[in-house]
Amino acid sequence: MKTLANECKIAVVQAEPVLFDKDACLMKAAALIEECVRNRAELVVFPELFIPGYPYGMNFGFATGCRTSSGREDWKRYYDNSILADGPEVQTLKELAQKHHIYLSIGYSERDALNGTLYNSNLMISPDGTALNHRKLKPTGSERVIWGDADRDYFPIMDTPWGAMGNLICWESYMPLARVALYEQGVSLYISPNTNDNEEWQNTIRHIAIEGHCYFINCDMIIRKASYPSDLKEASAVSRLPDILCRGGSCVIDPFGHLASECLWDDEGILYTTLDMQKVPASRMEHDVCGHYARPDVVKLLRV
Repeated sequence: MKTLANECKIAVVQAEPVLFDKDACLMKAAALIEECVRNRAELVVFPELFIPGYPYGMNFGFATGCRTSSGREDWKRYYDNSILADGPEVQTLKELAQKHHIYLSIGYSERDALNGTLYNSNLMISPDGTALNHRKLKPTGSERVIWGDADRDYFPIMDTPWGAMGNLICWESYMPLARVALYEQGVSLYISPNTNDNEEWQNTIRHIAIEGHCYFINCDMIIRKASYPSDLKEASAVSRLPDILCRGGSCVIDPFGHLASECLWDDEGILYTTLDMQKVPASRMEHDVCGHYARPDVVKLLRV
């Protein structure tokens, strides 16, 4: 692999989105980015669907074979607050990355420019304003009533001073071949914007860091029932939810499977840590998953 810069100063933002409000989410993101820059971060990472939030616990009136008009109104409200991959909100994010000379990763609900489909997407933006978009391959469970399967923008890799940077959204990391698609591109910074606050996930992220011998950047969010708009049409569905819907659990795992930061629970906050990037090549001495520890003559991934 190419020579890596020795250190990466990263900020992992565990924050609560302003649900159903793209403008407020963007303003909050801008303020948090400013705070990260004041603390000398070079790479700033936000959670899954930070714009306009993850509508945890909502089904938008869907049940097998039927819909509700009130659920359709709530869905349209969420649709209206989803953003285009080349829209003005993304332009603002690009300008923030350029202004502060940072790398930026942020999750958002993407509205297709040609049809009526939404996608669970993540952007990686470089300090020169270059943006790479990734659409989640397969929305998980009932997420499929909101977002469609990715039809393009598979497995983008951004070249950085710290090596190849890529991302898989939430349960995409449970797709072994998707992980391999990143490993084959030499990923050293594996970003995971997600909504996974369960104990099992904490085991998963350590396994992946060891498997890929890369830094696993686990960026989760806080979601509180009290943060939902009070005037949703399906407010009764929200009222049945617990007070805390997502507890966070953000952290960074090093290429040996050890914590490289604290693990933050139950509150908003920003995790700052300096990553020793020389651990990446050092950790691959005896296990390089798509290098000397691979057997492509026996088994290999064919990407379509």
